[in-house]
Amino acid sequence: MERTKTFPLRYTVYVLSVVGFLASLALSVFYGAGYLFPVVFGLFAALGTYDLLQRRHTVSRMYPITAHFRYMLESIGPEIRQYFIQSDTEERPFSREQRSIVYQRAKNVLDKRPFGSLLHMYEEGFEWMNHSLAPTRLTDSDFRVVIGRRCEKPYSASVFNISAMSFGSLSANAILSLNAGAKMGGFYHDTGEGSISRYHRQPGGDLVWEIGSGYFGCRDKNGAFNEDMFRKNATLDQVKMIELKLSQGAKPGHGGILPGAKVTREIAEARGVSVGEDCVSPASHSAFSTPLEMLEFIDRLRELSGGKPVGFKLAIGHPWEWFGIVKAMLESGRRPDFIVVDGGEGGTGAAPLEFINRLGMPMTEALLLVHNTLVGTNLREDIAVGAAGKITSAFNIARTLALGADWCNAARGYMFALGCIQSLSCHTGKCPSGVATQDPRRSSKLDVQDKSVRVYNYHKNTLDALQNLLEASGLRHPSELGPEHIVRRESRAEVHSYMEIFPFLEPGALLDGETGLTIFDKYWETARADTFEPPEFIRQLRDTKLR
Repeated sequence: MERTKTFPLRYTVYVLSVVGFLASLALSVFYGAGYLFPVVFGLFAALGTYDLLQRRHTVSRMYPITAHFRYMLESIGPEIRQYFIQSDTEERPFSREQRSIVYQRAKNVLDKRPFGSLLHMYEEGFEWMNHSLAPTRLTDSDFRVVIGRRCEKPYSASVFNISAMSFGSLSANAILSLNAGAKMGGFYHDTGEGSISRYHRQPGGDLVWEIGSGYFGCRDKNGAFNEDMFRKNATLDQVKMIELKLSQGAKPGHGGILPGAKVTREIAEARGVSVGEDCVSPASHSAFSTPLEMLEFIDRLRELSGGKPVGFKLAIGHPWEWFGIVKAMLESGRRPDFIVVDGGEGGTGAAPLEFINRLGMPMTEALLLVHNTLVGTNLREDIAVGAAGKITSAFNIARTLALGADWCNAARGYMFALGCIQSLSCHTGKCPSGVATQDPRRSSKLDVQDKSVRVYNYHKNTLDALQNLLEASGLRHPSELGPEHIVRRESRAEVHSYMEIFPFLEPGALLDGETGLTIFDKYWETARADTFEPPEFIRQLRDTKLR
């Protein structure tokens, strides 16, 4: 191919830098004009020369120097979109309006809005609560639900609590602030699977101790469950409940690893590992391998804890696995005291994109399946149900309770209360707000005294808003919320309440075999209490494309 004789304009900046360097250097040498310009032009010329010689980045070879402006703009693209382009109601993953209401309630400043809603009320998917012409008047907003009624030490929980976030994912000052705020407000703080650190203990707020597959805080040197270590932590007065983590919404079935280089003395102390040792969370538990064994393990944890409520958290995946757990309850007579449903929209410090976007059932469908299964097997009255998944406001709480939950948890909402600005840098260690980092130069800037009050304010003002919604709807407690109270627009000319949109089973319907729902008809009968393995017809389908 004949080479063009036209000078490539893309080299213009590079050539000008070289010419500028030579010209300014001559002026400096012969006329004493100083060396500022030669240094500046020289740096650009050196950068352009490097771009032309290197072979890793084709764009840089094609556009010496100017390509770096592209890389710079690309690197700050999320910030540009968030601060200058994104609308107030666009969720990426939380809208400016969602974040603003948390900031305002956390700071205890005016959270009212002028001029009307910014939402498109005639768009498909818009939801609202129906109000009453006979509103109630409630004395306070400290709404509670009793968990573990049949336990020796039942727990009266707030309907809005701090979801699982480990020390290690969050900074020491963030953990201190969350727990201190929880203590002030009388709500619980889930430890996350990183176990109970000194920063959870110091303020003294109520804890739910989450135990994952790594058994941090209750493991032997080989990573297996250790009863003596478990008993030591579980019997602490501060620990109110034990939560066995089966999976989490943001990365179900994934497991994880905290590299040894990040395992500091304080993290090692909390997790029961050695400093500098990789902290591995396997994808599955080693203490049990079947639904029946899992329920036996839960009973043992309850006994070792001195009679505290014990339950499990899961993101719903294969329906036959969930049905197998419920069948194990029916066959063995063993029950968890609670179940926390984690939606696929849940957050995390770091996970593969496909896991975040495409793995795990969203909270609405997952909560409905759990609630319906328990109702259909007459187990719902024995087991309390919590739910988590992008909950930041009183309406989020109300719609979740209307779908069948008894209480809600939130993680990112409370992170916003701490000052998180959604910079999406949790996985880098460079959190600009000092929340999701272990860099002491960053985390030390987070003021515990101020942020703990903000956590308390956010909880209190959100529940005050929930109280206002209940009063306007003519209700007296969140437990009265049902699918009849929430309405969704299905099209511009059609709206339905949740009662009409979603199927809700009658008590005992699953035992009677009269559900009329495909998911139960297809998987319930073939699910087994003695294994998590798929039914035979599913196993056969895996070996063929002839479906």
